[in-house]
Amino acid sequence: MTEKYAQLIVVYDGTCLLCSRWIRFLLKHDQAGRYQFAAMQSDSGRQLLQSHGLDPHSPYSMLLVDDGKGYTDTTAIARVLGGLPQRRWQWLGAATSLPPKGMRDRVYRFVARHRYRLFGRSEQCFVPTPEQRARFMP
Repeated sequence: MTEKYAQLIVVYDGTCLLCSRWIRFLLKHDQAGRYQFAAMQSDSGRQLLQSHGLDPHSPYSMLLVDDGKGYTDTTAIARVLGGLPQRRWQWLGAATSLPPKGMRDRVYRFVARHRYRLFGRSEQCFVPTPEQRARFMP
């Protein structure tokens, strides 16, 4: 993993089943290992959220840290998708950015607020395989 790639960190809710599916999707499609991951329940995840002015207990706390700068909500999702090597995901990332930010973020926040009810919740965080473990921050 190059130094540049080490600067791309996705902070997610490790007990949310939708969020865990998102991380599995990224692990599958980011075979170059560009993204690292930190559950918001971990020390590093909480620190990253707080350092970017986010509440680590908020249901909206999905964060992408790209070279020290934080992105949230649909902007974070679009940037992550745009950073994947496959064109179809880059296209989807660009398409995600088309609607006005206020509108798309309202939809994101609705889903985020109701994600446990809609998609379920796990009592423990997603457990990576031994091969994936190096991409997860403690």
